[in-house]
Amino acid sequence: MNDDILSSPSQSVAQLGPLALRRPRVWSLLAAVPLVAMAMTVPASAATDAGGTRTAQTSPISNSAQCPSLLDHRFSRLRDGQTESLCAYTGRVVLVVNTASKCGFTPQYEGLQALHQKYSARGLTVLAFPSGDFLDQEHSNRTDIAKTCFDQYGAQFMVYDRTAVVGRDANPLFVQLRDARGAPRWNFHKYLIGRDGKPGPAFGSTTEPLDAKLISEIEKLLSSPAPTKTAALNAH
Repeated sequence: MNDDILSSPSQSVAQLGPLALRRPRVWSLLAAVPLVAMAMTVPASAATDAGGTRTAQTSPISNSAQCPSLLDHRFSRLRDGQTESLCAYTGRVVLVVNTASKCGFTPQYEGLQALHQKYSARGLTVLAFPSGDFLDQEHSNRTDIAKTCFDQYGAQFMVYDRTAVVGRDANPLFVQLRDARGAPRWNFHKYLIGRDGKPGPAFGSTTEPLDAKLISEIEKLLSSPAPTKTAALNAH
């Protein structure tokens, strides 16, 4: 591990109430509504493993023509267990980090929070993915994970449920990041994604969140204009 930018693989996501309508044509239109809703339904993205631990799962978004493929995933949030699509962050600069609660680098949560506070309003989104892939240094209980990142370190950025980030069980986002910039070598590996939804530079675990090199790259990406609809489609 070193502090250098890792830029290549070699370097390492109503029920209609009864309506008092009498016109047959209106009723025929209403009858089609449930079919449309079913077509747009996205599968649930939270699952429970054999040990009873909630794990983050992903599924493609069915109606995401303007969402870059790198963000076309859904994950369950640690704070409330609800699922959300990463497509919501299209047009923002995204910092993806695989985190752990029992690692020597765990205090980097403080730096990630500092980045969130300084740059969120300018367009940076920090996304943390707790993982036990490296020496099982993450709690198996989501409540304990929450105590670490929210209570101990005051994280206000997005943290998802525990997930796999390396190997054959790696979630699809990390598979794409691995193919583009190499797999994480340890906890707190950092990937940047530009406003256009394309992978930016990656940094090893020893690069602190407030390291000058990382901040410089964040500033560069933030200075880029938000993508047009055509650019978003090209990133797919």
